[in-house]
Amino acid sequence: MDRLRDLPYEDLDFAKVDHHRELRKGFPEVIFGLGKSPGQIASIADALLKQSDRLLVTRASPEAYEAVHSKIADAAYDEIARTIAVDRRQPSERKVVSGVLVICAGTADLPVACEAAVTAELMDCEVERVFDVGVAGIHRLLDQKDALNRARVVVAVAGMEGALPSVVGGLVQVPVIAVPTSVGYGASFDGLAALLAMLNSCATGIGVVNIDNGFGAGYLAAVINRLPQPQLD
Repeated sequence: MDRLRDLPYEDLDFAKVDHHRELRKGFPEVIFGLGKSPGQIASIADALLKQSDRLLVTRASPEAYEAVHSKIADAAYDEIARTIAVDRRQPSERKVVSGVLVICAGTADLPVACEAAVTAELMDCEVERVFDVGVAGIHRLLDQKDALNRARVVVAVAGMEGALPSVVGGLVQVPVIAVPTSVGYGASFDGLAALLAMLNSCATGIGVVNIDNGFGAGYLAAVINRLPQPQLD
């Protein structure tokens, strides 16, 4: 309550940094790097880490990472996920919960799938990653039945016709977060075909996030995964 009485944000002229986000949501403000200059990203990141012990930048270019790293020596860059992350907590401060499974249909979906995985991991989830198991070779997915059965929540990432979440939704009894990607030929309409297919899925227990929104899927998966498990008699 004392912290909530402080100024809720810091004005950097070009950005108002929300230092109360972690108090309200349990995770600090995340920087969306696309459209921001490397210098702007570095300044926002520096401001956030003065009052937080975690940082996540999504859609970050190598140039943005260089700018952040010049100010923040322990910043780590994931080239595939296009994320910059910092976690300054001690291992004893982390309570990692297993149960998140991130799967994707093809190698071209990896940037979005890895963005989801990095996000959930920074939110204290143990993430199992299963890649390139699209329905064009469905035996690859069926070989992953043990991973599917271990999951408490599945993030299913696919482009093209977006069929993977529907198949997964018919196999598991846990929530499935479907992520359409902008991968595919012309009639995929930059992910719109996959989005509509996922929204029209006949399988139950599926929720859909926006096109290429791996961050949103990873965040939601972590929130679901960290909910208390019911005690059964």
